[in-house]
Amino acid sequence: MKKQRKSNKSSNGRSRSGNTSQSEAPADAGRRKFLELARNLTIGFAAVGGTGYVFAQSFKSTMHEHDLTRVENGRPTVVQIHDPNCSMCLALQRETRKALEMMESEELDYVIANIKTQKGQTFANRYGVQHVTLLLFDKRGELQGVLQGQRGSYALRDAFRDLVSS
Repeated sequence: MKKQRKSNKSSNGRSRSGNTSQSEAPADAGRRKFLELARNLTIGFAAVGGTGYVFAQSFKSTMHEHDLTRVENGRPTVVQIHDPNCSMCLALQRETRKALEMMESEELDYVIANIKTQKGQTFANRYGVQHVTLLLFDKRGELQGVLQGQRGSYALRDAFRDLVSS
């Protein structure tokens, strides 16, 4: 008489130890690969989207900062005559931004006239100034002062406060 072997499989096709049968292994592997692909695509789209958002915001901010039509917008405005290749211009820009951060409220606009562009050069020529210069305009768009050369942030802050209070 032959002895019958007991099967280790239950009625649902799984072994009693919890392992899947060989027929289910390819389905699980395919599902796992699909989930990994979905995860990687989600991470990739989030990274690309986040980078695109940051780039778009930076571009928008730069365009706003270089918009010379803001001089006559009803707010006092500081316009920097700027050469992006000039180290003194970059230092003045840093000090100007520090001074603006010290201002207590958003009562002053900051605009950059890049002399490497036609609009920026035309603007600088209209006022007869060179780079490393700040032009201070009142809320009516009338020139109130010209600051040429390097200045520290505290001196700039004081000049900006005088402009706002005039």
